[in-house]
Amino acid sequence: MKQDRNAVDLATELFQEAYQYQMEGRLEDAIELYRQSIDIYPTAEAHTFLGWTYSFQGRLDDAIEECKKAINIDPEFGNPWNDIGAYLIEKEEYDQAIPWLERATRAKRYESHHYPHYNLGRAYTAKGMMKRAIQEFEKALVIAPDYPPAQNAVEQLRRQIN
Repeated sequence: MKQDRNAVDLATELFQEAYQYQMEGRLEDAIELYRQSIDIYPTAEAHTFLGWTYSFQGRLDDAIEECKKAINIDPEFGNPWNDIGAYLIEKEEYDQAIPWLERATRAKRYESHHYPHYNLGRAYTAKGMMKRAIQEFEKALVIAPDYPPAQNAVEQLRRQIN
């Protein structure tokens, strides 16, 4: 058991260092440390953040694969569901994005439920479903009233509709 605790501690330390590198723009270093963390003790967070780092490099398919690995580890962790949806939106695959984002809105372990609502709004906007988009942006604002991207999106869509 002590060995497992040491592995978890080391994996956590590597994850935190990887995140710091990622925030500094040292993406290759971050990728290496996320991979080391995963090799020692795989977590949904490490796979999700490795995917996020890949997305910074434009490697959206790799990012999606890492998020799927995260979901296999912890399907109640909301971030990878939302991230897959966001990556699919970037790929202009709006219909494919929607189920992932809808699932993210129901995730039990997620601190940012406004993100998938905002991203659903983006997908519906791209599909020309403006009223549905506004509904999702407004749901995001109920959760996070001061979220500027959702505020701006609602204002812009209302101007277009009126």
